[in-house]
Amino acid sequence: MSERSVMVYPPTKRDGRQVWVDGKPVGAAQNLRVLTELLNAAGWDGMDEVDVAEWEVIEWYGGGPEVWSLWSDPWPVSARQPGSG
Repeated sequence: MSERSVMVYPPTKRDGRQVWVDGKPVGAAQNLRVLTELLNAAGWDGMDEVDVAEWEVIEWYGGGPEVWSLWSDPWPVSARQPGSG
């Protein structure tokens, strides 16, 4: 049996983030809750949002589980300011 894959693409203005499971599009997610629902529907029953956010199988493009819009900034302010932190 081949290994399963999940790819979450960068956010778009209109749809959120496109989600592909095993090489097929399964929908668009606007937040972690919707992504969790898509993955549960694709056969990963019983996963919650924390499981999904920490799941190593997911390939995140354009930011990790904290980025859901074009305007999200995955870097905290302290990481962007020299000398802080």
